[in-house]
Amino acid sequence: MQKLDPRGRKVKILATVGPASRSPEMLARLFKAGVDAFRVNMSHGEHGDHEQTIKAIRQMEKDFHRPIAILADLQGPKLRVGKFKDGQAVIRHSGHFTLDRNPEPGDETRVQLPHPELFGLLEKGQRLLINDGKIRLKVIRADENEILCSAEVGGVISDRKGVNVPDAEVPIPALTDKDRKDLAFAMHQNVDWIGLSFVQRPEDLAEARKLMGGKGALCAKIEKPMAVRRLDEIIEMSDGIMVARGDLGVELEPQEVPPLQKQIVNKARTAGKPVIVATQMLESMIESPAPTRAEVSDVANAVYDGADAVMLSAETAAGDWPEEAVTIMHRIAKQVEQDEAYLGRVRFLDTPPDRTTADALAHACMTVADTVAIEAITVFTGSGSTARRVARERPSVPMLVLTPSMTTARRLGLLWGAHAVATKDIGSFEEMIAKGKRMALRHGLGSAGSKLIALAGVPFGTPGSTNLMHVVTVAGDELEKHGE
Repeated sequence: MQKLDPRGRKVKILATVGPASRSPEMLARLFKAGVDAFRVNMSHGEHGDHEQTIKAIRQMEKDFHRPIAILADLQGPKLRVGKFKDGQAVIRHSGHFTLDRNPEPGDETRVQLPHPELFGLLEKGQRLLINDGKIRLKVIRADENEILCSAEVGGVISDRKGVNVPDAEVPIPALTDKDRKDLAFAMHQNVDWIGLSFVQRPEDLAEARKLMGGKGALCAKIEKPMAVRRLDEIIEMSDGIMVARGDLGVELEPQEVPPLQKQIVNKARTAGKPVIVATQMLESMIESPAPTRAEVSDVANAVYDGADAVMLSAETAAGDWPEEAVTIMHRIAKQVEQDEAYLGRVRFLDTPPDRTTADALAHACMTVADTVAIEAITVFTGSGSTARRVARERPSVPMLVLTPSMTTARRLGLLWGAHAVATKDIGSFEEMIAKGKRMALRHGLGSAGSKLIALAGVPFGTPGSTNLMHVVTVAGDELEKHGE
């Protein structure tokens, strides 16, 4: 049976901040309800609002004595149509509709498409999906000035609605001018993660990482079919992955998304990179105090698949029941992880260790914890790489991560099973053992007589030197003997 960390679960909850949740009081309520990390959506709001949100979260860290991860999610290059004479028009089913470069307001026959890179790129038979796929067009003819389409599904189209192009790799960078400004702002605010939207190719990540200048971790959002085709390369170039099912569900057929979600989760887990399942998880809770049974099953399945984190979007950003949405998600995850079949499910994926000492020891931690009555694995790390190795094995016991770096402690807010604590560095083996016991007791991950695994690298403070695993027993007077 699984042993649970102080939250009562190992999967993390990422909640989006918005008008419904940006007050310091509501942020604190969400944290107490179970949020481990907060998402700041750069698509909405001004930098001043986001700065206040980030400041409130950092103050909350001090109030609760817990590192909290912040992910700044960039808007990305969203394609949109132009404007209409009356603000909207109706496209007839099976009728013709033209997208062109004419800036004049559109009508029921045409509208401007202010993206010159699409003209001449599209070919006969390719699809254009407008307003999250509610309108579906098929290209009849495309040249440098016009894209003539037939409306497979017509309907009301209004100003600046989004356009998805699922059948072509669009030659636009993943970072717009707005994204560059938002990224610079986020780096100045020392956020922990950057979410890069509409990634199509690994080169998109290289550009973002260069602009980040070695600060923060980079999460690639998988929401384009083109990204799926180069998934392995994108995972290799990123620090984490988000399964962004919103746009992915628009550009693919609905039945294609669930198996693809599992494929992305498995590949990210195999690579030892945190993976977040996002979008519409408890969508009905934007307006309702209770989720549908299907939504509960959706969240539960993501937890059973071994995702590192599950995300709330509009539910906490703009919904009527933000605290209740977090509470429900926390309860679902906790219930799933208490299922006796859970551990077998998350370990069904084979994650063989690399041929390194560090990977072999991380794998051994899992085996020892399964064999001996271990309460927790205590990991000493500077960069967090040892913690990621251990988490990849999905051990049955919590992982207490002790690091001298607050940056690392915050970043691990999206890592499965990691309870990170920023604390003073250690200088000797004896100090490591004493601190590991003391911190385990302090954070509720052990008691008198408990056995703990300590994992570290000697000499201490040397990156990538993980070479030591030690099993210790906590004495009854450890907490009194060792004051911090």
